Amino acid sequence: MTADQLRNFTGGEWMPVAGAESVPVTNPATGDTIAIHPMSMNAEVDAAVDAAKAAFWDWWMTPVPTRSAMMFRYRHLVWEARDELAEIIVRENGKTLAEAKGEMLRALQYIEHASAVTETMKGAVTENVGSGVDIEFIREPLGPFAIIAPFNFPAMIPLYFTWAVATGNPVIVKPSEHCPLTTIRLVELAAEAGFPPGVVNMVLGDRSVVERLAVHPDVVGLSFVGSSTVAEAVYKLVTGNAKRCQAQGGSKNHLVVTDSAVIDKCLPNIVSSMLGNSSQRCFAGSNLLVYDSIYDEFMDGFLTEVGRFRLGDGMDPDTTMGPVISPDSQRQLEQAVDTAVAEGSEVLLDGRGAKVEGHPNGNWMGPTVVTGRPGMEIFDRELFGPVRAVQRVSGLDEALSVVNASTYGHTAAIYTEHGGVAREFRQRADVGQVGINIGTPAPIAFYAVGGRKTSFYGSLRGRANDAVDFYTDKKVVVSTWHVDTSQDTGVDPAFEGKS
Repeated sequence: MTADQLRNFTGGEWMPVAGAESVPVTNPATGDTIAIHPMSMNAEVDAAVDAAKAAFWDWWMTPVPTRSAMMFRYRHLVWEARDELAEIIVRENGKTLAEAKGEMLRALQYIEHASAVTETMKGAVTENVGSGVDIEFIREPLGPFAIIAPFNFPAMIPLYFTWAVATGNPVIVKPSEHCPLTTIRLVELAAEAGFPPGVVNMVLGDRSVVERLAVHPDVVGLSFVGSSTVAEAVYKLVTGNAKRCQAQGGSKNHLVVTDSAVIDKCLPNIVSSMLGNSSQRCFAGSNLLVYDSIYDEFMDGFLTEVGRFRLGDGMDPDTTMGPVISPDSQRQLEQAVDTAVAEGSEVLLDGRGAKVEGHPNGNWMGPTVVTGRPGMEIFDRELFGPVRAVQRVSGLDEALSVVNASTYGHTAAIYTEHGGVAREFRQRADVGQVGINIGTPAPIAFYAVGGRKTSFYGSLRGRANDAVDFYTDKKVVVSTWHVDTSQDTGVDPAFEGKS
């Protein structure tokens, strides 16, 4: 059986990609090729932008309640297809079916908030700011936006497009080369929901597609999620071409376990935070900072819990950890552990060389825990996979100094039953999200999300009302009206129609 050659979606039509280059889309658990991902050329990117530009005016003029109703229709179709989409996520991404279903529930919340556009698009008015003068602002869409999605959440992040579309902008979505199939199905459902041709477009490709979208004169803005290095480069390229950009980067999140933590209650949350989704998420706990006074007791329980993970195909109900995304990712993770050992780390749990019966070609990396400290690559650099570091700390001040010294500023969490400690941590931690007894403080879709320092480039975060601000512009109108004396009715206009 030959794997399908994937196509672009441009102006309401599925179009073959003329570019000669392509890469296979593989199942990370089996190594099997499940589709062929072609690389679009500039002309194909331009065609998608042209289609979006052509659709812009009519979509802008579509009444806001009509756009909202269409978004509700889309939400219904995605809800009906949620199990199908979850299975697609497992096949192309490798996460467990339970994790994929959890992603779908979060993804649906994105559509729900975008559907509230009749409320979020409201402007504001102040009457009589001067004698007979009123001032108001109205929200207006801006034009074609590009959405650049990573592999790790192939449903959630592409659905950033719903805020752009709901507020009146057409979009060009570029999914990850590793995981395009989920996005393709979401785009099919958008067409079924009735979005007009050119409102939702999708272009396949690599970094050259991103670069073309970033400089295209008819693209007004770009939303990106990926590594910090690429996020910085994308942000500079996009803003350097006078466009809006939100570029969410990587992370190295710290979890602090204090001497007041209720260990038996906290352990499941800590382990899930650090190793859920095979640690391939920006909210994953990366470095564990444990108070010295409870270190030995805590680590005994922690390593026991981590050792219970069962590697396997995500469709197997007994699997609790799937593969990493690619052979390259597996090699990089193994090399990171080798480097850590050379730098003096002790390997407390070793996942290198993991095997899964019946799946010899899967990208297997078992849970791995090593000791570390600031200055080590394994402690300082983002590792997108189940390799985690642990360090003893003397107390809160040392823990916060480690958190705030990081070049990343995405997330940090503390486990404590002392309110004053939690409050001080919340205030002093220089990160975008803080968890208190919650190791993965990922906000629900109705709240904005983003980090600090190299974890986020931009001023308006992704999702929620920040997304509405990002995809619209506030136009200010100052007005006064003069009475036409030739039509004098003998009634003071200020009181006309009043009893």
